[in-house]
Amino acid sequence: MKPGPAPGPEDAAHPEAVPADELPAVAPQLRDLRRRAGLTLEAAAARARLSPAHLSRLETGRRQPSLPLLLALARTYGTTVSELLGETPAVADPIVRAGGPGAREADGWTYWQAGGSGRGMQALRVHVPQGRSQGELVRVHPGEEWLYVLGGRLRLHLGDAEYLLEPGDSAHFDSLTPHRIGAASGGGADLLFVHTLLQSSLAGLCLGGTTTSTHHR
Repeated sequence: MKPGPAPGPEDAAHPEAVPADELPAVAPQLRDLRRRAGLTLEAAAARARLSPAHLSRLETGRRQPSLPLLLALARTYGTTVSELLGETPAVADPIVRAGGPGAREADGWTYWQAGGSGRGMQALRVHVPQGRSQGELVRVHPGEEWLYVLGGRLRLHLGDAEYLLEPGDSAHFDSLTPHRIGAASGGGADLLFVHTLLQSSLAGLCLGGTTTSTHHR
């Protein structure tokens, strides 16, 4: 009898895979979510603490994930186990009302949800105070970003270029381009911000780090 492959680190970290007849096939959803997130097989595997070969077997249906591994993959792609299993989610409310979700802060920046959660495109309304450009912190991550200046002036660094944006100006760029933004006016800057990084928190964007909930605005 030919011996099987030696167990890898991911096999030690997770229990035995659930038998195939106990879970729906997740391969199509795993592949689609990774591509929508703009991640290579190697990058996604590293985030989920798997080997690329192990993730490839999951995506091609040659292996079914254990329930703990499903949870890890759901966190990696910023989704739910229900979506990974192909369950139909409830229809999301397309309207975000004024006075809805409260403001949150990240490194002195304030932002408000301006779109529905769990979508391929996430929208925020952001206030950037003057002097909180996060120093030399530069962001690089998969996805796209679009911003529109509502008020004040905004300084945008894209690669080696620097731009000064006035109210009514907008920018649309690949998030793999090193980028940093900051206010260039005394009262700060207000903007609409849209990104396509599904699994993002503010820690993954150019908007800041640790977040805390604050008041409604």
